[in-house]
Amino acid sequence: MSSTQSALTRRVARILRTALEQGASVEIDGLGTFLPGRHGFRFVAQDQPRIFIAYVEEDLRHVKKLYAAFEARGFRPWLDKKKLMPGQNWPRAIETAIQTSDFFVACFSQRATSKRGSFHSELRYALACASKVPLDEIFLVPVRLDDCLVPRRISKQVQYVDLFPNWDAGVSKVIAVIRDQQESRKRKQLPLAG
Repeated sequence: MSSTQSALTRRVARILRTALEQGASVEIDGLGTFLPGRHGFRFVAQDQPRIFIAYVEEDLRHVKKLYAAFEARGFRPWLDKKKLMPGQNWPRAIETAIQTSDFFVACFSQRATSKRGSFHSELRYALACASKVPLDEIFLVPVRLDDCLVPRRISKQVQYVDLFPNWDAGVSKVIAVIRDQQESRKRKQLPLAG
């Protein structure tokens, strides 16, 4: 470790200690949360799935509702409006968020399918990331917010979920798939007895 890295590590440790001594909890995205306690602190690891939500600006109202549903179930949704910080290099931050997500939820609508911009760029990047995921695992979860056409490149390979006309039923399907996949992944990580 270089002296610069060592100094940075000590600085982060001081900030963490100060926050905990003042009674604040400290969350490190992708790692977990340090919580203050009587005798130091305790650490709670993040083991809930991280879900990147891709959308177009015109659908933000629906997307915020989806974000809240994921958060209420204990998942860790990622939404640019909630996670990007002022001055942050947003294209790089979005790529990193997609790469490190367990699931990529693409919110299709008539507006999203016809509008050029970052939604399609994020979708292309997610498809490249999905190509590295084992074939029996789900990464891309397309959802329809209205009666739109999902691009053929996706609809011919991946089943989508309608969040209309019954929002709750659609969201329940998405949540069930994510939970099922998480359980399957956990089972694969368990060592075999014998």
